[in-house]
Amino acid sequence: MSEKSTPESPWSVAKVNENVKKWIERLGWLWIEGQLTQVNMKPTWRFSYLTLRDTQQEVSVELTANTDLLRRMETPLQDGDRVVVRGKPAFYAARGKFSLWVTDIRRVGEGELLARIEGLRKQLAAEGLFDESRKKPLPYLPRMIGLITGRGSAAERDVISVATGRWPGVQFQVINTAVQGPNTVPEVVEALRSLDANPLVDVIIIARGGGSVEDLLPFSEEALQRAVANAHTPVVSAIGHEPDNPVLDNVADVRAATPTDAAKRVVPDVVGEFALIAEARDRMAAALRGWVERERTGLKNVRSRPVMANPMTPITLRREELGRALDAIRRDIGRMVANSSAEVSSLRARVSALGPAQTLARGYAVVQVQPRDGSEAEVVTTIEQSPPGAQLRIRVADGSITAASMATQPAQ
Repeated sequence: MSEKSTPESPWSVAKVNENVKKWIERLGWLWIEGQLTQVNMKPTWRFSYLTLRDTQQEVSVELTANTDLLRRMETPLQDGDRVVVRGKPAFYAARGKFSLWVTDIRRVGEGELLARIEGLRKQLAAEGLFDESRKKPLPYLPRMIGLITGRGSAAERDVISVATGRWPGVQFQVINTAVQGPNTVPEVVEALRSLDANPLVDVIIIARGGGSVEDLLPFSEEALQRAVANAHTPVVSAIGHEPDNPVLDNVADVRAATPTDAAKRVVPDVVGEFALIAEARDRMAAALRGWVERERTGLKNVRSRPVMANPMTPITLRREELGRALDAIRRDIGRMVANSSAEVSSLRARVSALGPAQTLARGYAVVQVQPRDGSEAEVVTTIEQSPPGAQLRIRVADGSITAASMATQPAQ
């Protein structure tokens, strides 16, 4: 140890730093646990620089490590990783700067917890517990809300105050449980089963106001996820704040970013509902007024038509139209009768001209023979019908002559 410093013989800055360096280096190699807050590494750098923060207090220390050491790690280090490092305290006298020279870095704590959580998340996803098809819809207006949260917590106050502010008539059944530590899972599961068995409870909120990964670890335990998946009542997860994402968020029917958000999702806003009702009433009134106005206009148009001024007008018009039609029918029928009469007269004249009476009038005669057997007389058309001695009847225009056949002579 160098001589003591006095006002008369003070140490120089270089001497102070040199002594500090000696004292620090006596600590030797140490294993230190903490959380990385800064990772400064580039492939071209020989050394990389990291900052390790204490997990309980706002205290940190700078780390210096060979870049090759970081490259050999299976996954690159990131801000937020919880690690254990083997380092030797070092003090750079020229700059008066303290750091740890690190030769070994191992992930522990949060990194291992996150890895375990992600493994469970993948397992439950493969089983279908995250599927949207199995998630139950929230009731439009719940009669009673089941709330599972810590006793006297801000989450409990937020949910109840926001929900009652939005809908004053909403009721709660609150079950206070542990929200961190080993008793959390069994207490929350038992509270969930109790509320799920109550037929008056329409929806269940599990709320907690954020925390570290270790604090929120119970809400990623498998037993709680199974209980939520088996519940018949819709479950809302309101664990932590926006960056937090326990497995419960994936299994629950609805995930809320905060307890306040959960209350807003579960309970409708009475002011907004009244506004919607008022809007609906205004729209219905406007529709009714429009309908009445359209009907009034239609009635006015009907009343302004000529038929309404004189209802007999259509009848008179139809009567006149019917009279014209009857006159036309009579004319057509008269023409048809006259044409038919003329045609009958013509046919009658033609028949008379071609009949036997007209032939006889021109000097011809019809000769008939009376058969010996007394049958009806026949018109003589051949000499064989009137052999000599046959009785003949000769019909002329003004009568008939009875004669006898004297002889027959064939035509030349």
